[in-house]
Amino acid sequence: MLTASPPQTDAPKDPSGDLIKADLCIIGAGPAGTALAANAAACGQSVVLVEKHRMGGTSLNYGTVPSMALAAAGETAAAFRGSGAHGIKPLEPTVEWAHVGARIRDAVAGMAPNFSAERLGGLGVRVIHAAGRFADQKTLMAGEHRVEARRYVVATGSSPLLPNIRGVKDVAVFTTDTIFENREPVDHLIIIGAGASGTQLAQAFRRLGSRVTLIDQSQMLGRFDHELADVVRIALTAEGVVIYENARVDAVAGVGSRIAVEGLFNGEPARVEGSHVLIACGRRPAIADLGLDLAKVAVTAEGIKTDGWLRSTNRRVYAIGDATGHPQSVQRAEYHARLLSASLVLGKPRKLNANGVPIALYTDPELAMVGLTEAQSRKAFGRVEVHRFPMRENGRAMSMRAQLGHVKVTTDRRGRILGAGIAAKSAAELIQVWALAISKGLTLDDMSGWIAPHPTLGEINRKAAVHRYAEMTRFAAQRAWGRVLARLQ
Repeated sequence: MLTASPPQTDAPKDPSGDLIKADLCIIGAGPAGTALAANAAACGQSVVLVEKHRMGGTSLNYGTVPSMALAAAGETAAAFRGSGAHGIKPLEPTVEWAHVGARIRDAVAGMAPNFSAERLGGLGVRVIHAAGRFADQKTLMAGEHRVEARRYVVATGSSPLLPNIRGVKDVAVFTTDTIFENREPVDHLIIIGAGASGTQLAQAFRRLGSRVTLIDQSQMLGRFDHELADVVRIALTAEGVVIYENARVDAVAGVGSRIAVEGLFNGEPARVEGSHVLIACGRRPAIADLGLDLAKVAVTAEGIKTDGWLRSTNRRVYAIGDATGHPQSVQRAEYHARLLSASLVLGKPRKLNANGVPIALYTDPELAMVGLTEAQSRKAFGRVEVHRFPMRENGRAMSMRAQLGHVKVTTDRRGRILGAGIAAKSAAELIQVWALAISKGLTLDDMSGWIAPHPTLGEINRKAAVHRYAEMTRFAAQRAWGRVLARLQ
């Protein structure tokens, strides 16, 4: 078990040249940085990509890909236990942790070629394996090289945040970057932090046979709509995850497989003992050693300060993704990369629209949202309409025994869609139609005018839109007008 951020690789430094001049220099080779680099090179720009750790960044090596592989293993184990609901004799699976770890490594290895230096080099991108640091407003030092570019893009992502808890630095704990290196059974995992990462990992480890205690200083999944987060809470509690919300962690202590977390749980002083501890208290922008002060790039408590076009206080320097602060997600970083591709590569500047970026939680059931929450909508627009449709009234969901959850849509009084959220099976897939609707400024009238295949989970989206008309018929005036129209036909 490790506590440090991902180590710097031992990849050799680029042997050629000292001064490199380029149209675009990107610091960070995660999904967003590599996509931007490839697009710029394809359009004829000279591009330098600087990466000090592993190609593919956090998403490939420590985040999305290994997390999904671990969750898939947990889902398979849960299917064995839950098969009785479908008339098949259930059984308790044997989890082979070495093989689970191998599958995670295979998943990462399968995606790695898409981010490799060889692939990018073939596309015309010059890759430098070194730490990048600004020497002044126009120059970046990277290993043995001095880069002078017309434009710079900081795409360095984020690193795990270790909270100020007594003893946490003295105990061998996992972080959300190191948890996937585990190769041994975990008897009792205590997770400090019930955000997206902590919650996803809590369910995965519980399904793989571990006892799990999930602790948060505020509400579980506080970033999400509370009504929808309750659906996930119910599911995790039913599976045996012990959840403490509005808790206070004072200390972590222990050695080996006996670690204790002390604090205030359920309003009372308490002590929880486990075999392993995972710190999932969020992440911070990985920008500390970039020399941003020398580049005259302003930094806030959240991250690099940018305008609506993702430009920093230095007109040569832009920032995307986690480097700009919260909310942190791969899709947000890739959206930023698309915006910069349009402005820096194609010469078509597009202003940032943060409301169109969906977020998703890959638990079972999943939770996905796009646009404004109900609370945000009421604060911004005053009177709003909220429409829901439950999964239990969907034929496909009932046949799959996936009836937990619902879709929730918030609109203004004219029916314009302000936000949507889904807590249900395949919510991350189902939310996409609402993301399109919000990006195009559609109304519930538009969303009720299409026909979905039957039976599909996607029918809940149209039913939620049609629900507005059912609500309208509650009023006598509307019913009377409906009778008049019927006589005229």
